[in-house]
Amino acid sequence: MPPRHHRFPQTQRQAEAQLGPAVGPAKQVAGEPHAVDRLATLLAEDLTAVDAIIHDYMTSPVGVIPNLAAHLIDAGGKRIRPLITLASARLLGGGGDGPRKLAAAVEFIHSATLLHDDVVDLSSMRRGKKAANVVWGNSASVLVGDFLFARSFNLMVETGDIQVLDILARAASVIAEGEVMQLAAANDADTTRERYMEIVVAKTAALFAAAAKAGAVAAGRAGPEATALETYGRELGLAFQLVDDALDYGGLSTTMGKNAGDDFREGKVTLPVIFARDAGDESERGFWRRAMGGERTDDDFYRAQALLKRHNAISRTLDAARTHATAAHEALKLLPANAYRDALADLPTFVVERGF
Repeated sequence: MPPRHHRFPQTQRQAEAQLGPAVGPAKQVAGEPHAVDRLATLLAEDLTAVDAIIHDYMTSPVGVIPNLAAHLIDAGGKRIRPLITLASARLLGGGGDGPRKLAAAVEFIHSATLLHDDVVDLSSMRRGKKAANVVWGNSASVLVGDFLFARSFNLMVETGDIQVLDILARAASVIAEGEVMQLAAANDADTTRERYMEIVVAKTAALFAAAAKAGAVAAGRAGPEATALETYGRELGLAFQLVDDALDYGGLSTTMGKNAGDDFREGKVTLPVIFARDAGDESERGFWRRAMGGERTDDDFYRAQALLKRHNAISRTLDAARTHATAAHEALKLLPANAYRDALADLPTFVVERGF
C-alpha cells in the first residue's frame, strides 16, 4: 500500500503531553547572542562580501531563477556552513577573496541540496515559508538547484585552487550518494543504526567537513590543520543531524521552520526511531514496521512520540549528539588559539542545545 501523506499538526500542548516541555530557542543567557551570531559578528565584513557574491552569482536573465533562489537563500538561513569555511581560513591566516568565494560556493551547494530534497521529500515548508517546490513546482525547483550547483563550481574554479575544487566536488558527490541511500532505506523499519549513520555521514556531515577543510586549504594549510578541521566539521555535522532528527519528533513547526513529523510521514527511520524500536516489545516493533512501511493514520505520529518518550529515545539521541559535539570540540585543540578558534569552539554546544 502506498504511504498516506498525512500532516501532523503539533500544538504546544500535544508536544508537552508526549515529550515534556515543548522545544524552543537554544538555551542562552538572556540578552547574550548565540554562537552563530557571535561568529557572524566576528566575520561581519567577510559575511557581507559573501552575501554580495551569492546575490551576484544567482542572477540570471531567466527571471524564475533568481526569484526562486532568493526565496530560499534569503529566507533566514544561519549560513553556518559558509561561516565555518570563513572561520577556518581566517583561523589559519588565510586572507583575500578566495575564502569568500569558497564560502559562497558552499552555500550554493547547500541550497541546491535543499531544493532537491524538498522535491524528493514532498516537503511543503522550508525555513518557515512555503517550500519553493510548492510555489514554483517540482521541475523549476530541481532545475534551479542544478543552476546553483553549476554556480558553485564557477566560484571554485575562480579561486584557481584545484585542491579545494576536489574537496567540494567530492563532497557534492557524497551528498548525492547519501540522499540516494536515504531514499533506498525509506520505509524500511529494519534499518540498522550502522546504516543510518552511513546515511548521515554522507548526506549531512560531508558538507560540514568539506566546508571546514576547504577553508584550511584555501589558507595554504593542507596538512594536519586541514585534517583537524575536517574532523571538526564532520563531528559537528553529525551532531547537527542527530539533533534535527530529534526535533522532528519533539519540535514545533513554528520554531523549526518546517513541519513536525515530516521524517515520520516520509518513512525515514532515524536514530530516535531505532532506539525506540530496539527497546520495544514485539507489538511495538510491529507498529514501527506498519507505520514506517507506509500504512499510517493521523494518530500514529502521537503514538510514535509516546513510544519515544517511553524508551527515552529523544534523550538518548541527544546524548549521541553530545558525544559528536565533544569530538568536534576536541579536534580544535590541535589548532592555534585565537578568536576564530574560540568562535568555532562555541558552535558544538549551540548545535546540541538549539531547540531544547
